Amino acid sequence: MVTMTFSLDAQPGLQVLAQPASLRARVTDALRESLIAGKMQPGRIYSAPNLADMLGVSATPVREAMIDLAREGLVEAVRNKGFLVNQLLDRDLDDLTELRALIEVPTIGKVAALITPEQVAALRPLARQLNSTAISGDIREFIRADSAFHLQILAVAGNHQLVEEVRRLRNLSRLYGLGPLAESGELIATAQEHTELLDLLEVRDAVGAKILMERHFGHIRGVWAGLEEI
Repeated sequence: MVTMTFSLDAQPGLQVLAQPASLRARVTDALRESLIAGKMQPGRIYSAPNLADMLGVSATPVREAMIDLAREGLVEAVRNKGFLVNQLLDRDLDDLTELRALIEVPTIGKVAALITPEQVAALRPLARQLNSTAISGDIREFIRADSAFHLQILAVAGNHQLVEEVRRLRNLSRLYGLGPLAESGELIATAQEHTELLDLLEVRDAVGAKILMERHFGHIRGVWAGLEEI
């Protein structure tokens, strides 16, 4: 049994790990969450032993986890030093946003024709959670709810590979960080768009849902662009 001793106060964003069925998977999830929540800083190198001490585990599952995250494009191995958190450039964010729009906008139109009232109802609590976490500024919980919301909707289309690709693109785009959005108050406006999307899906308005998704992507990217100029 592994004893987890890491204190959240020592390094905000790295969660204490419970007793996992798969330690490597749990370490990977914990580090990925910290990366996409912006708690591990882009451009900074983190060593496996230091991260292991923070999480209260041995260095081996941390190294394995960071190798997995390197395959996802979130970090890069630096010989004899550790792992560099990749820094997303404006052009990278534009490319990721365009790719997501190419995939998600037409798919949401397909979902509008397939989704059931029960599935819409099941997504309502996530939409409410997005609103509440946006208001409170709880970035970690917002990211969790946001990912669950969008991936569950896309899953209705029945294409597992599509869902996994969007998951990868979303994780990469999160390296740009949501902190400034929360601080500006714009996160609240983007959260409210999720409820609007459910309303459109409930009445099977495929055209309206696609238009809203296009607006959603434009809103997010536009806010980031505005913050870059400040």
